[in-house]
Amino acid sequence: MRKLFHFLAVIFALIPMGARSQSASSVTMNSFGKLDDGRECTVYTLVNANGVRADITNYGGIIVRLLVPDRKGHLDDVVLGYNSVRDYLRASPFFGAIVGRYGNRIANGKFTLDGQTYSLATNNKPGGIPCHLHGGKRGFDKVLWHAEPLLTNNTPGLKLHYLSRDGEEGYPGNLDVTVHYWLGNDNSLKIEYSATTDKATTVNLTQHSYFNLKGEGRGDILDHVLTLSASRYTPVNAGQIPTGELEPVVGTPMDFTTPHAIGERIQSKHPQLAHGDGYDLNWVIDGKPGELRRAAKVFEPRSGRVMEVWTEEPGVQFYTGNYLNNSYVGKSGTAYVIRGGLCLETQHYPDSPNHPNFPSTILRPGSRYQTTTIYKFSVE
Repeated sequence: MRKLFHFLAVIFALIPMGARSQSASSVTMNSFGKLDDGRECTVYTLVNANGVRADITNYGGIIVRLLVPDRKGHLDDVVLGYNSVRDYLRASPFFGAIVGRYGNRIANGKFTLDGQTYSLATNNKPGGIPCHLHGGKRGFDKVLWHAEPLLTNNTPGLKLHYLSRDGEEGYPGNLDVTVHYWLGNDNSLKIEYSATTDKATTVNLTQHSYFNLKGEGRGDILDHVLTLSASRYTPVNAGQIPTGELEPVVGTPMDFTTPHAIGERIQSKHPQLAHGDGYDLNWVIDGKPGELRRAAKVFEPRSGRVMEVWTEEPGVQFYTGNYLNNSYVGKSGTAYVIRGGLCLETQHYPDSPNHPNFPSTILRPGSRYQTTTIYKFSVE
């Protein structure tokens, strides 16, 4: 801990005196509480030149707070979460976390790779049908990452590292993972994922923040206006596992190719909405996977806040907090209502290891998993 404080002091000392003003970005750190085994968790506060702030903890790589301006310049926290690690340990539907080794669902908790079948925890049962969800009982959202604060070209950042051992949660291979968060002076939060393995494995990392652009704890997100750069989606069965088809969105409540309020069609009796009690589906992002392109835009009329999601991933899971039920009391002391936050999880498609026609999530020795997603904030 002392080494980290010394590191930050050195960084600050290198900043010219004239630059140490409101326009200087910074990284600071504080205790975030202790795990059950006594290990200390830390929260790192990144502040850019505009005063936009991101609080990120090394427990699960969780984005604890994200303060961005409205059209009047007022800063509000726009992500759901808690004030200490103890609350995340008690109960959290993946608030703000890095999700892995495989984000989203794998049917029956099984996949076959190079002729060998691997069995994973079945920690989720949508429709009463068991599946593997978000890396298992102890996914990347529940581990303590090694953290290194960064300040490069007046851009604050955080480097997180975790070695997932061969056999952890049933996955093959020692997976060496690094995630960088960068808080840009264009009010963007860039997330860079990188991983290598010593044995063929499956990898699908994502970020699971719940956003409410009105502000954390301020009601539901049904008035948010969403646009998705996606003319197709992956329909699911009653267990919320993709059927393997890519269906057009035209003529369905899944069509967000033009802007629609999220609440406009969420009560539709379309069977795909019934499976998830609302929106909880993967959209196929238009354009070429591997190239950075806009996947989504969210506009909140009251505050004027806009969030754009840019990614290199082939898909994005749009989830409307359908299972928030007033049982999670957040940072402001307010219970989160149903649909009190929305998730836009950039990803490969759910259950890809069991669908050869989907973009591959297989990582082999000698190759590198590398992908970038950016959440960019502005006003209208």
